[in-house]
Amino acid sequence: MFKKTYRFQEDMLIKLDEPRLLSDAISIISELVTEVRIRVDKNGLSIVAIDPANVALVNFKLPPNVLSHFEANEEVIGVNLDNLKSVLKRCEPGSSLTMHTEDSMLIMNITGKIKRNFNLSLIDVQGEEKAPPQLEFTSKILMSSIDFQEVIEDCSIVADSCSFAVKEGKFIVEAKGLNSAKAEFSGDEVKIEQGLEAKSRYSLEYLQKFMKAGKLADHVLISFSDDYPLRLEYKNPRMELGFVLAPRVENEN
Repeated sequence: MFKKTYRFQEDMLIKLDEPRLLSDAISIISELVTEVRIRVDKNGLSIVAIDPANVALVNFKLPPNVLSHFEANEEVIGVNLDNLKSVLKRCEPGSSLTMHTEDSMLIMNITGKIKRNFNLSLIDVQGEEKAPPQLEFTSKILMSSIDFQEVIEDCSIVADSCSFAVKEGKFIVEAKGLNSAKAEFSGDEVKIEQGLEAKSRYSLEYLQKFMKAGKLADHVLISFSDDYPLRLEYKNPRMELGFVLAPRVENEN
């Protein structure tokens, strides 16, 4: 069992024995935003960011129990995600990652077959720090991440948006353009946690980015209401990655 130490100091120091947890998440987040604030506090490491179009929000949490060493007062640092992603890709299987702040730098040490050291300049991320919105949903569906990915890929062949609907005890995903695609799931194939009838339409460009989080969790929780934002939640015991997406309100031809 890891021994954790919490010291109240100006600079943070954390160690991650499974850098892939952070690397995979940052790779997905970097498709939505180019820079983020990383918050480190007693709850672990977290990121909340909104894409430049103000259409999608991403929320990432890495709890303190997955960090083998954790020394931090409450601290928020700004980083460029392309730079951070490039460094994280240098973590080999079986290596560990230590990160600490010093002056205006994020110092990243990778320990494995080769010991690597990177210094990344911290940046001032514009705008206020956001919190995930409080939303109420009429429909909630828990389904296989792989099945969700397959459905989104089907829809992307025929259109640039798709609708999610709960009707007569079924979860229905449908896309219409000149051509169409449709998938239906009964309560035997997915878990309908809330089943009030609802329908809303969302951008497939964003959904194709979100669905990549399926490699982080076996299931995805899909929450929506009539013409209302969508929330996708991918969770495993070691991390959480979630998304909120604004609806596309338009007439179907």
